[in-house]
Amino acid sequence: MTTIAVIGAGPGLGAAVARRFGREGFDVALVSRNHERTRALAEELTATGVTARGFAADVRDPKALAAALDRARTEIGPIEVLQYSPVPQRDFMLPVLETTHIDLVGPIEFSVYGPVAAVQQVLPGMRALGRGTVLFVNGGSAVVPHADRAGTSIAFAAESAYGHLLHNTLATEGIHVAQLIIPGAIVPGHQRKDPAVLADMLWEMHRARHGYRHFADDLDD
Repeated sequence: MTTIAVIGAGPGLGAAVARRFGREGFDVALVSRNHERTRALAEELTATGVTARGFAADVRDPKALAAALDRARTEIGPIEVLQYSPVPQRDFMLPVLETTHIDLVGPIEFSVYGPVAAVQQVLPGMRALGRGTVLFVNGGSAVVPHADRAGTSIAFAAESAYGHLLHNTLATEGIHVAQLIIPGAIVPGHQRKDPAVLADMLWEMHRARHGYRHFADDLDD
């Protein structure tokens, strides 16, 4: 049995993805800063027959994130799928003319150092399996930068470039890298942006292994 590691696991999209992949036979490693939340979610999943465990790590601490993923591999099993989908902090979203180089430290740690550390940690295991999937989840500013959300616009663009480079480089090794763009907010009950609908889409991206960038909905004007 192999594992999906969901980084940024919460009660919305993270929980929906955990349930969706769990139904397909995956074990689930839930990673977030809030250990109580991941523990509670793991218990809910376990009650439905899914093997799940929570791990605490701040994505802005690369060593802690790598250690959490290593524990997940040791305690649950090889990580075949990595989803990187933590929700950015509000203070990352300052207007561009108010954004200093100091203000960019957090977004870059969050959206560049975190993903790179996570991928570097799981890549040897995927290579040993001979297969793997890396899923990046970003907002619309990854594609269309927003002047009032400079930090995430800049950092998401860098994360997007990193993911695209991985997509091109790892394809020959049986490792698929893809990005899901979710414009605006995740909305329960929405036809295209309900957590369960998005989880189905992420599952299909993993299963079909076609293309790099996918859109959950039309981009906002």
